[in-house]
Amino acid sequence: EVQLVESGGGWVQTGGSLRLSCAASGFSFGDYDIGWFRQVPGKGREVVSCIGVNDGNTYYKDSVKGRFTISSDNAKNTVYLQMNNLKPEDTAVYYCAQITLFADYCLPYNDYYGQGTQVTVSS
Repeated sequence: EVQLVESGGGWVQTGGSLRLSCAASGFSFGDYDIGWFRQVPGKGREVVSCIGVNDGNTYYKDSVKGRFTISSDNAKNTVYLQMNNLKPEDTAVYYCAQITLFADYCLPYNDYYGQGTQVTVSS
């Protein structure tokens, strides 16, 4: 059974940092690339960043470029999202999911997401 477990969210002030973790199990980690998504109440889920766990290729939403860094530790079956210089508009529930990574975008592979982790940035 595929499981993706997000952790690391919390409350920070504007300009602060958080590191999110996505621990994967139930599938061969190298068979799927992984992405981070976020959602606020009343809006659809949007992609934030994606990584090719085998080739290291990455994608970032324009508004997080230069502030967020995605990485993968294949030995731990875990993908991280380091978030620096956080802004109130980054406030959301963050999810990870299996994705398909293209040259300049990424798409969810299926409809499965983890339970999410809340990130709140106060002004």
